[in-house]
Amino acid sequence: IAGRYANRIAKGRFSIGGTEYQLAVNNGDNHLHGGKVGLDKRVWSAREVRGIGRAGIELSYLSPDGEEGYPGNLSMKVTFTLTDDNELRIDYAATTDQATPVNLTNHAYFNLGGAGSGTILGHELTLNSDQFTPTDDTLIPTGKIEPVAGTFLDFRAAHKIGECIPADDTPWKGYDHNYIVRGKAGEQRLAARVKDPNSGRVMEIYTDKPGIQFYSGNFLKEQAGKGGKKYPHRGAFCLETQHFPDSVNHANFPSTILKPGEIFRTATVHKFSVE
Repeated sequence: IAGRYANRIAKGRFSIGGTEYQLAVNNGDNHLHGGKVGLDKRVWSAREVRGIGRAGIELSYLSPDGEEGYPGNLSMKVTFTLTDDNELRIDYAATTDQATPVNLTNHAYFNLGGAGSGTILGHELTLNSDQFTPTDDTLIPTGKIEPVAGTFLDFRAAHKIGECIPADDTPWKGYDHNYIVRGKAGEQRLAARVKDPNSGRVMEIYTDKPGIQFYSGNFLKEQAGKGGKKYPHRGAFCLETQHFPDSVNHANFPSTILKPGEIFRTATVHKFSVE
């Protein structure tokens, strides 16, 4: 679970109601995925949940006021559910006692070929997106919104991840971009579809968030995985449903500020099949 704020905040700074806050800086000069000790490094409470056609766990955590520099006590619940329809559903909920930015996501890595199957460069990706948020060299959005048409970012039609991937000497070192999901934010719609031609496995991702980050494992180093099998560079990808990076510093981006009395809610569904 990446947060309190998934992705980047420029120089770890933002203002709410005239008060400026300084977060932990852990990605060059910027704040990334909740800081030095983000939610992925915290111990959450867990309980089993069951129902007809589903089974899962509910995780809960109270992030205290001031943790990693964030204002407010943020109470969170994240429920992971497996369904009889071959879905992994992730439901997020949060409340706060002070206005604070919230942008929670799942940062799981996937390789639909399985352990030891090599890189994900041959996976075929489709993104339900016509636009993206361009960034500077530190991967902070410029505030502009531009079309993917005619760029290496165009996955409106399925093609292999490795077909047009940027070189290692670019600022992104591959794909590490926020795509604006087509359709109305707040409503569940298809954001991405990935297929591994060799195994035939397919994963579809549905979200109510406005954006999705595609990350092609640019910084993954070769390591031993399950059964001692090798996980190579670019051995997995991430598709992180999210609000746009650095939204707290761009008035034209959808707001990520949660206020007392409000409830942050979002859901992401990973649906699996075989062709």
